[in-house]
Amino acid sequence: MISKIKIWQFITSVSVLIAVVRSNYIISLMNLWFDILKSLVNEGVNIFSIFDYSLIDSLFSSLLIFIIPIVFIINSRLKKIFSSQLKLSNAVLTLLMLAFIFAPLITLQNPEFQKDIRVTKLLQPFSVVKYVELKKNIQTDFNELQILKSKVDEIIPKSYKNEIVYFDSSLITNSFKYYQTERISEIELSKLKCINGKPVVRTKMFLLGSDEYGRDVFTRIIFGSRISLLVGFGAVIVSLLLGIILAFIAAENGGVLNLVISRITDLFLTFPAIFLVMLILALFGSNVFSIIVVLGFTGWMSLFKIAKSEIISIKSKEYYLSAKLIGLKNSKLLIREILPVIIVPVMVNLIFQFSNVVLAESALSFLGLGLGNNYPSWGAMIESGQRYIEQSWWLIFMPGFVLVVTLLSINELGRKISKSFNPTFE
Repeated sequence: MISKIKIWQFITSVSVLIAVVRSNYIISLMNLWFDILKSLVNEGVNIFSIFDYSLIDSLFSSLLIFIIPIVFIINSRLKKIFSSQLKLSNAVLTLLMLAFIFAPLITLQNPEFQKDIRVTKLLQPFSVVKYVELKKNIQTDFNELQILKSKVDEIIPKSYKNEIVYFDSSLITNSFKYYQTERISEIELSKLKCINGKPVVRTKMFLLGSDEYGRDVFTRIIFGSRISLLVGFGAVIVSLLLGIILAFIAAENGGVLNLVISRITDLFLTFPAIFLVMLILALFGSNVFSIIVVLGFTGWMSLFKIAKSEIISIKSKEYYLSAKLIGLKNSKLLIREILPVIIVPVMVNLIFQFSNVVLAESALSFLGLGLGNNYPSWGAMIESGQRYIEQSWWLIFMPGFVLVVTLLSINELGRKISKSFNPTFE
């Protein structure tokens, strides 16, 4: 059944499904867009002070949820590009890409959100927790900017929200008494959101459980996909540029220059990459840019060898010699005459390289050298979960399962591309 669906249809269907499920939240974001644009027109209102990453991320996700399905429906060329039959491997990768784009819409919670750890920590998958909300102090002297900031705080998920109180059980008398793991607290009814004099008790489900700080594991896995894909794409681009440019220089010039570059490549292949990674991260710190650069810088060698051998064979072709005779520059020779010919082996190598980078980033975060200290990362989630493996198996299993499925899907995609262009490939 799944093989009858095309990739563009799958992307469109999932996007529409997210839009339908999160329709109320998307409407709130659209209203927020309107308020921001209206404030831009008014002079003297500096709305840029309210902008942060979370706000920008949510606002643009609310636009893309409409733009992407429309573009796929009306653009026949894009349909043709994504007209391949849907398989399990590319379905997984498509879902990861959609999670990368629509993370703020898929899960309406900040990945770092934690509150009342006594109640929310180490909850099993599908656990449900009750909570009540405190009333906000209403002020009538707000200016336009403060009103807009209040709307942003209400809509955009934050890492902490003081107005929410989680509890195990409760008792309503003249006040609201609630229990949090052998701790009894009390709130006046007038301070709670009530209907007909009774506090409004809501529930929250932790779909894949919670970690030791009460953070939602599902939310962290969704946002963790962003780190893996961002680092993967960035490192692959660095490897592509280094491998292709050095291969072209070595193959085109030959002689001593070819020998020197080839020996440097062999040196990098024999030198353990982990030591180079640790050295660069120690010098420049564990930020997104340094992780991308170091993983890209340690993964270009195999692409160099493949590209160099292909370019050497192309050099003797008549079309390439003709292009050189008419005076094309080296950059145009590489882009126009070489890359279109070697694109298939290069793509296959980059796909496998992408898989290696995703695994390497998770390994670095597991060792405390990656981005896991600053952002949700699958490797860091696995590392923190090993301390609770006997009582909270899901902390390791959930991110580990997603990581393994992702790696298998990437490798399967690379294998299928290789086989489609080279039937003898196994």
